[in-house]
Amino acid sequence: MWYAPSPLSIADLQRAAQRRLPPSIYGYVHGGSEDQTAMQANRDAFSRWRFLPRPLVNVSQRRFGVTLFGQRYNAPLGISPMGVAGLCAFEGDVALARASYEAGVPFVLSAASTTPLEKVAQANPDMWYQGYLPADQHVIEPLLSRVRDAGVKVLVVTVDVPIASARENELRNGFSIPLKLSPRLICGGMIRPRWLMSTFAQTLLKRGMPHFENFTAQRGGPIIAAAKGDHRAGRAAMTWNDIAWIRDHWPGTLLVKGILRAQDAQHAHSLGLDGIFVSNHGGRQLDGAVAPLDALPEIVAAAPGLTVLLDSGVRRGTDVLKAMALGAQAVFIGRAAMYGLAAGGQRGVAQALALLTREIDVDLALLGCPDIADLSPAYLCRADLPVSTELNQLNALMSAVPAAVF
Repeated sequence: MWYAPSPLSIADLQRAAQRRLPPSIYGYVHGGSEDQTAMQANRDAFSRWRFLPRPLVNVSQRRFGVTLFGQRYNAPLGISPMGVAGLCAFEGDVALARASYEAGVPFVLSAASTTPLEKVAQANPDMWYQGYLPADQHVIEPLLSRVRDAGVKVLVVTVDVPIASARENELRNGFSIPLKLSPRLICGGMIRPRWLMSTFAQTLLKRGMPHFENFTAQRGGPIIAAAKGDHRAGRAAMTWNDIAWIRDHWPGTLLVKGILRAQDAQHAHSLGLDGIFVSNHGGRQLDGAVAPLDALPEIVAAAPGLTVLLDSGVRRGTDVLKAMALGAQAVFIGRAAMYGLAAGGQRGVAQALALLTREIDVDLALLGCPDIADLSPAYLCRADLPVSTELNQLNALMSAVPAAVF
């Protein structure tokens, strides 16, 4: 479905997605909030780290599978929750779910999805569910029952979206949620006839107008109208007390997503949570927020024994290795998967995962680390500090973290 030659990197998939999507929808997928400085900071954070490779190590056999919450996965990758994926490809939620299941990596279904979670769970029986939850137990409890009945074992509660952020680029492009059929949006669709027929028209003909299916236990409103009872209502009142209540009522694995402070990681651990996502929502919420990679070492040191996952800004296999060397147990992608989805549907998502997995394999060999479980800060140095100074700081960091973390 994409343009020749075949994509060699996530950047190639991004360019293919930009050519295929209407400008307003591409702006939604690609952009961040306000001045988009947090989004850029996420990429800059990876650039500040350099590798210290070890030569003359036997790397003829590489191992890069990981175990998360008792489940073995083929690669240290996962797909983060992303809303209204159906705007990028027909039944986009199902395409993401199937591609991740076939690749043997975790997938998190967004609450802002347009396919019933039960159907997505059939495509990927190992899927995780991400909730945007209000501080209302009468709403949360039936939703937990629905998610549990669908066979979902991992619940992810996003905590960095108490209210909607100011995404000026989306407004300038005529994009909003719920969708408004503005002249800019309509014209953008007309100039992308392949998207218009394969995604928009096919969805209307086969599925009707998409609805928000998974915010609560009941079906939500259509994406071109306000949701039944604003789906953002009540989130601003959520506190750690609500997370503690969910922990008491959710029998499976529980994570919170959107942690950037070591103290919050410690609090999550003290409440009996199983893990956290170190994330700034890909730079789509608070502009100017710290990059997750910069926050990661302190968080890992502060909460030993807690499973720490990272997303935001990941575009290369080297990004994955840097995050894992600093203590993340796995790394999740958002935009990278959506670029693949827009470029080629399920096949495009599979291509994105395959590209990153191949890079991880090659980069491990070049780094002189045949087993990803052996990654540690000793393989890194800061680009802006002398190596000797950085090694002293990394040794101090390593001594503060139990060896089992690495």
